[in-house]
Amino acid sequence: MSVPTTPVPERTPGGSADTGLHGRTALVTGAASGIGRACALRLAAAGARVRALDRDAAGLEALARTAGPALAGSVEPHVLDLTDLDAAEAAAAGTDILVNNAGLQLVRPVEDFPPEAFATVLTVMLQAPFRLIRGALPHMYRQGWGRVVNISSVHGLRASAYKSAYVAAKHGLEGLSKVVALEGAAHGVTSNCVCPGYVRTPLVERQIADQAAAHGITEDRVTGEILLADTAVKRLVEPDEVAEAVRYLCGPHASFVTGTSLVMDGGWTAH
Repeated sequence: MSVPTTPVPERTPGGSADTGLHGRTALVTGAASGIGRACALRLAAAGARVRALDRDAAGLEALARTAGPALAGSVEPHVLDLTDLDAAEAAAAGTDILVNNAGLQLVRPVEDFPPEAFATVLTVMLQAPFRLIRGALPHMYRQGWGRVVNISSVHGLRASAYKSAYVAAKHGLEGLSKVVALEGAAHGVTSNCVCPGYVRTPLVERQIADQAAAHGITEDRVTGEILLADTAVKRLVEPDEVAEAVRYLCGPHASFVTGTSLVMDGGWTAH
């Protein structure tokens, strides 16, 4: 008995435009800078219409200018604070692709970690992704296609001292992503995490400064001796590298990839 197969889409010829997501609507959170900005631009370049969400209005305006004439109209800035969970859920309605990227960080020992800061980190990085997914799934289910990509972290797989809220949120996001994968499979929806190591973003730059203050050492020593201590590849990940992984997970070649984590940690978890 022959087994039906899905035709493999043709590769995009070298040098030509990538339009594999033409007609799709993507929502990217934390899109004003760093990984989110890179993801918004990459998905727009692939043909998607991107709703770029962030609370940083100036950063979103800069993103729209960066998109330029070639992507005019493909990136739509939406100013939104993800602590407004009802608004977050409503913003996700009608999206084909959801990239949960927004995050924040505070480096403190557990006994000194402000409870209100812990709650805010979990709201933005776990509750908001849940509400965004909840808002996006009805449309995805109706059309029989959808992509949920959660920007997790190596800290979704490993812990580090002084990062209780961030590690807790990322571990929770990994679990949430797997549940969505199991529930969404019958509806043509995939759900995956991307787990980078330290990425060259404003968030990491602030973290380096916090670590330097906490340990009483220079920022260069923080990067070399703390951040990259367990990494075989001794450099920071670039945002564009993460965006390319996200683009892959949203494309037709990844239709069988779900419920898993794409790890980009330079060998950290190989130990």
